[in-house]
Amino acid sequence: MKIHRINPCKRWSDVTIFNGIASFVEVAESDTSAGMKGQVQQIFDQAELQLESIDSDKSRILSVTVYVTDFANFDELNEVWDSWFPEGCAPSRACVKVELADPDLLVEMSFTAAAGEKYQ
Repeated sequence: MKIHRINPCKRWSDVTIFNGIASFVEVAESDTSAGMKGQVQQIFDQAELQLESIDSDKSRILSVTVYVTDFANFDELNEVWDSWFPEGCAPSRACVKVELADPDLLVEMSFTAAAGEKYQ
């Protein structure tokens, strides 16, 4: 089976797809000075673009691993999370406390989603 790599470079691909299952990672790219809510919203906006590029959408997200730097921001994360996913479409989720490479980043998310038909 073919592995699809969207925008590959030396260190990563924006999205990697195998057997119809896509994986990608997002961090806040436009404003790292934003608080937790702002960074989570940026991640979700970016994720929607990635999903669109593979003929998918947020209702087809299977799981998300959330890396947070401080669980004191957990309620803000959940507020944006709860409003972003359609009712009945929440994926499985794990949250892990970590130190991220950029100290301005508060959160990083790793997504697994079902891609569209052309990637099956």
